[in-house]
Amino acid sequence: TRQVGSMTKPTTVISMEGDVITLKTVSTFKTTEINFKLGEEFDETTADDRKVKSVVTLDGGKLVHVQKWDGKETTLVREVSDNSLTLT
Repeated sequence: TRQVGSMTKPTTVISMEGDVITLKTVSTFKTTEINFKLGEEFDETTADDRKVKSVVTLDGGKLVHVQKWDGKETTLVREVSDNSLTLT
């Protein structure tokens, strides 16, 4: 399953209604959706079921998503160019 999972590429849809951004990720195994306002902390359950506190900001055209839990922190950077999304 792990090998198959690494070969599938999820589809991510980013949309905005008013000042609320929706980030929906669909893969063969799971669909996740988060709704947030830029710069405001929100509770998030990650795809691997961690409960985290998240903040998403916009920095130079990149969405910077910081997740904090149990004294740990991870940063996800999403950048759209040429109709392609890069996640680092």
